[in-house]
Amino acid sequence: MPTVLACESLEKLYGATLALGGVDLKVERGELLGLLGPNGAGKSTLTKIACGLVRATGGRAEIEGAPAGSAPARATIGYLAELFRFPEWLTADELITLHQDLAGSDGGGAERAELLELVGLEDARAVKVAAMSKGMQQRLGIAQALVGSPRLLMLDEPTSALDPVGRRVVRDLLRELRSREVAVMLSSHLLSEVELVCDRVAILVGGRIVASGTPAELARPRGVEVETGEGLRSFPEARRDDVPRIVAELVSSGQQVYGVSLLASTLEDAYLEAVGAA
Repeated sequence: MPTVLACESLEKLYGATLALGGVDLKVERGELLGLLGPNGAGKSTLTKIACGLVRATGGRAEIEGAPAGSAPARATIGYLAELFRFPEWLTADELITLHQDLAGSDGGGAERAELLELVGLEDARAVKVAAMSKGMQQRLGIAQALVGSPRLLMLDEPTSALDPVGRRVVRDLLRELRSREVAVMLSSHLLSEVELVCDRVAILVGGRIVASGTPAELARPRGVEVETGEGLRSFPEARRDDVPRIVAELVSSGQQVYGVSLLASTLEDAYLEAVGAA
């Protein structure tokens, strides 16, 4: 698939403070990448460089082949910051209209209606920002980030203020964007959400990527657990191929087997191990 975001040996220094120390990262068209890391790891700096809000000290960042921060690159990106503020006196429809004007989008009312429907706010077009819950404002923020049909969407903690229903709406939206071949870089501390929707994960610690891969690749087997008539039996070193032998040996020794579970680490386990090792 064509590369939408490409970072190569990306570095950023704030005085003597290292924010990014040689990051290599790619996001392909239609890919959902989860960017994980503790506070101060460099996630926001990486996002701001890609958006052209911060200039890199070294290396390069390109959006569909255009240097980050250039006019062609900015026209390709939709962005929602973690801490955003919208004019409270505007309605949802007026806010999207404002961002259409800022982005030079000629989508008009049809685009506004589609975007508000995508985020589950089709019945709130006339509601003012001041009257919206934090979760509604969060979804409105995602709608404004999609103005102009960007090919790369950068979201910083987009589900942090949402209830379970709102998170489901966002998950469905991200899957819809994948089907439209929109690339998404999602920065989040909600590992369970990342595990549910992201195709690939990159873990950033101290300005460097310390682990990357699909959630399944980052998870590791943790053995086999068998429920028997005498209680649970654990086989920490066993793998899937060992299950028939284990069950046969237990049955032949006179034990009753009621269930078998393959144990594996979660994305949270992989994240904590990567951060701890770093």
